[in-house]
Amino acid sequence: MGNGLTVVPGISIVLPTYNERENICDLIDAIRRELDREPEGREWRYEVLVMDDNSPDGTAAVVRQRFGLTSDDVAQVGNCTVRLCVRMQEKGLARAIRDGLTRATGQTLVVMDTDFNHDPAMIPQMVDLLRYYDLVIGSRFVMRGGMEDVNRYRLSLLYNMFIRLLFHTQIQDNLSGFFAVRRERLMQLKPKFDAIFYGYGDYFIRLLLVAWRSEWKILEVPVYYILRRHGDSKTGFWPIFRDYTKAVIRLRLFGL
Repeated sequence: MGNGLTVVPGISIVLPTYNERENICDLIDAIRRELDREPEGREWRYEVLVMDDNSPDGTAAVVRQRFGLTSDDVAQVGNCTVRLCVRMQEKGLARAIRDGLTRATGQTLVVMDTDFNHDPAMIPQMVDLLRYYDLVIGSRFVMRGGMEDVNRYRLSLLYNMFIRLLFHTQIQDNLSGFFAVRRERLMQLKPKFDAIFYGYGDYFIRLLLVAWRSEWKILEVPVYYILRRHGDSKTGFWPIFRDYTKAVIRLRLFGL
């Protein structure tokens, strides 16, 4: 470019939402702050895809109002394109993520939660590391990683040990859900999307297992989960534990 800037190829950040009106706009603003303050001489071009399951709390409405979305539910805010998709069918976390990844236009894909468990400040580092890796995971269970909820941290640590033993992998955080991936790599798995992206967070266990067995270059970087800022969690630990265990046993017995 004539102004001497190096424009980083497109990044797509997928944000699945359900009843997140108190968090979503703050999160998008936080993402913009992190990506817009990259070192001089480099410029990020990116899109944020809000994949909303028709939240009854009006999540979509606050996004439209805050960012001035057009009738096509799109707005350009500086270097950031905000895109909203209100989903009326095939609802659920994993299906929303699959839909977002399929709609994304960037060569680099990022998925994160919308309750500030996942720190937007990690996005630039994770994206940069994709120069050397196929998949970068934000992990609570590598050195300097952690979680503010100590009891949940310990239980999750034990559960991840169980998953590693069951599938003979070395991935420390199989339940993270915070990741960056090269589009070309992910789309190699598109024929398996329906078998991977269903249910809740258990989709991530299936995705990682396929990536591991496909010999992807995978890196885990330390992240620290803080408590939810606003609103209530959509799930309790024990119902999730039960559902994940069913999914893991089914995966072990029958595969994808």
